Amino acid sequence: MKKKATVILIAPLISGCITLVGPEGSPEIKAPITAKTIQKPTLAKGCQSIYRVNGKSYCVLKHSKGFEQIGIASWYGPNFHGRKTASGEIYNMYKMTAAHKTLPLGTYVKVINLENGKTAIVKINDRGPFVPGRIIDLSFAAAEKLGILGKGTAKVKIIALGRKEDHHYVTENYQKGNFFVQLAAFKEYSNAKAFMDKVKKSGIKADIVMAYGLYRVVVGPELTYVKAQEKKEEIRKLFPDAFILTID
Repeated sequence: MKKKATVILIAPLISGCITLVGPEGSPEIKAPITAKTIQKPTLAKGCQSIYRVNGKSYCVLKHSKGFEQIGIASWYGPNFHGRKTASGEIYNMYKMTAAHKTLPLGTYVKVINLENGKTAIVKINDRGPFVPGRIIDLSFAAAEKLGILGKGTAKVKIIALGRKEDHHYVTENYQKGNFFVQLAAFKEYSNAKAFMDKVKKSGIKADIVMAYGLYRVVVGPELTYVKAQEKKEEIRKLFPDAFILTID
């Protein structure tokens, strides 16, 4: 069954990438997210998930309500154009997006350049920057609007707006909602269908949704994140790369 959906990932994609970058022109590294870089530490209060990069743990916040932050912004461009982000979206340097270490993927934030007063609204769809002292990595388009392309970095203030719905912003709530467990994703529907049939033979009831240009084989929904976590752990016995996402 095909469905159109908006997806917000609750855990980093195993097949995605984490962005470790500086301003354009400086050394840039793209570190693939693997089982070795993502581990399962005990969740701290206020974390919906935790991931590790280069031995350091990062707490993905349960929501963005009231989140504000001041620090240094950088940007990344042509070297990453067309690559997959941590959210599963393909990075487009001409769209208003950004990478942040801890805000929920799918969160929109207002970025204020404190050096020139320019502002921009961007969607967080990637992880990073993992350079000390930097708090957000902007797309080329966002950096251009904020006037930081030439300099490469700028002191900014981030104000979280929430998730975008019908031309307004709402605060995420990962305690209640429609939570699914994704088993796999494919470019072709026929491959997703074949995989779903295989899943069903194992006794797991699965479905197919279309999101971010991929056909995703999922199980659910569960109405709470806790129930989804339980379902994920059960499914991971057969499909170890399964993770949680929400579908509106």
